[in-house]
Amino acid sequence: MPEPTLVNELALASCEFDTTGADPERNCWLAVHRHVHGVLPSEYDIREVPEDLYLAVLAARKLLGGGATSP
Repeated sequence: MPEPTLVNELALASCEFDTTGADPERNCWLAVHRHVHGVLPSEYDIREVPEDLYLAVLAARKLLGGGATSP
């Protein structure tokens, strides 16, 4: 199980991407990708992210309401 503090930080960070599209699944994946690889993905980036971390971040994001508002 990923560390709860990290999960919450990434869930909040995913809200940054709501301005480019209000898709919580996409935005959580972007936040996790940036955390794991140090950069946002390029158009053809196929690097994977840890599924357990992504799912934990997505669940935390849903608890935040999953909406397009930043904290």
